[in-house]
Amino acid sequence: MKQLLDLDTFAKTLTDKGYDGYFHTQADYPDKIKNSISRFLEACENGTDKLYNPDRFLLNTYLEWNGEDKPYTQCHVYLKYEDNKFDVRKMEIERKDRYGHLMKKTELINLTTGTVPTRKEAIALVSDTPKQKIPSPKRGFRM
Repeated sequence: MKQLLDLDTFAKTLTDKGYDGYFHTQADYPDKIKNSISRFLEACENGTDKLYNPDRFLLNTYLEWNGEDKPYTQCHVYLKYEDNKFDVRKMEIERKDRYGHLMKKTELINLTTGTVPTRKEAIALVSDTPKQKIPSPKRGFRM
């Protein structure tokens, strides 16, 4: 049975796995993971935002960004939310070119917070590993 985690434990677990950048909760509230989720839930409580699916919501982040003219890796994390406790349901990891066109995508389902890959592992799932070049035989100078 999956165990749901409180916000502090959930945020610490993902941060320890390398997800230490800025997140958007439900496509808004840019901040570190704990603050982003807290701000969203606070907005729901005071009525300025709404949790459309009462048992789940979405986090987005960049796993890799090297500038506007380079490809980037983006991650969508679908969370289970119940009684102020959290767990990861699934992740979509996308590698896009500089224009936003999808290059490669991986979907990880049936996850828990404990089974989420590290940030580096997630990036490796959608990165094309460069093929090793075979060095050409050295050509010496002949006379």
